[in-house]
Amino acid sequence: MKTYDWVVVGGGLVGAALSYELASKKFSVLLLEQHSTPENATRYSYGGIAYWSGTTPLTRQLCQEGIEIHRNLSAELDSETQFRELDLLLLIAQGSDPQKVTASYRGFAIPPSLLDAEAACDLEPLLNREAIAAALTVRHGNVAPDLLVKAYTQAFTRAGGTLQIAQVTALKESQGQVTVTTTAENYAAANVAVCTGGMSRNLLKTAHVTVPCYFTHAELIETPSVDVKLQALVMPAETQRFQMEAEAGKLEKAPLWEQQTQEVAPPILDPGAIQFVDGRIRIGQISRTLTNPQAQVDAAQSEADIRAAVGQFLPALKDLPGNWHRCLVAFSGDRLPLIGPVPEHNHLHIFAGFSNPFAILPPLAKRFANCMTGKQDELIAQLSPGRFA
Repeated sequence: MKTYDWVVVGGGLVGAALSYELASKKFSVLLLEQHSTPENATRYSYGGIAYWSGTTPLTRQLCQEGIEIHRNLSAELDSETQFRELDLLLLIAQGSDPQKVTASYRGFAIPPSLLDAEAACDLEPLLNREAIAAALTVRHGNVAPDLLVKAYTQAFTRAGGTLQIAQVTALKESQGQVTVTTTAENYAAANVAVCTGGMSRNLLKTAHVTVPCYFTHAELIETPSVDVKLQALVMPAETQRFQMEAEAGKLEKAPLWEQQTQEVAPPILDPGAIQFVDGRIRIGQISRTLTNPQAQVDAAQSEADIRAAVGQFLPALKDLPGNWHRCLVAFSGDRLPLIGPVPEHNHLHIFAGFSNPFAILPPLAKRFANCMTGKQDELIAQLSPGRFA
């Protein structure tokens, strides 16, 4: 059984970036991903880099570091990520108070500017003028998520890392190392980093560890490349997802997550859309806090609901050809990620629960890898899972 310094479980953005940074520090690293064609949260994300959205010294610093990394990342990884900056339009629906909504954004590092409905439609001609009272706008980063992961993974293997396609079924820590059981073979590691997003909670349970990491079922529609041209990234100004996560992540709700038949909070629909450089559009999204990762949902009804909601604001997108998809999105109880060893398990780490992954993950992966070489980092220490103990 081969032994590595690190085994990283999960080949999405989190696992790929962390593996690359660890390998760059000359650790021997094995990256395990169960799907040759990923079906994870990274795959179905918008690829948005909300570097303007920091509200605390910690998140502002990470967002600033993150956008600086992204601006040079294609060169560093020697591979195209399709990084760009575009206008984000946060729509204020008819019936909402634009001034009140604007006030709720004043604490951000770069507060968005208020536009009247006509100016918003100038920025995005596909908007339905009658559906909005106003909009907020701010510059926003964006990458092609699949290309970013590919770039990190290729740079990881060039740095000496090993990638294997295999599903991890169990973890066991004993005598200063962790045994990783997969459907193909077993591996041993001085340290394991669980980067499996919404599946992190269930995987860590195989090592008899319970962490305050939860998940939503995120549902969206992806179109093929289309002739319709969306100029901006469009989202609602009054998003419901973070409020739902805060409710579902409350301490008193923890027992519900131990059951497989619960819906911890009512589902929400935040209508939005992004078009990538290649012409594909992602339209979303519904989020559900179903405690069973394999819970059944009515895909046809979900797709109809998404199309109807987005169609109110962007009528040209309502009937575009496209396929419904679902993935799991991890979150913690305080909107900050869980990073570091789980309590009482010094060799078993979690790296999950990112509410703004594309902005803050790249600097956190770099900082974490530096920590593992012996350098202290108070910022990483603030994100320890032990803060919930």
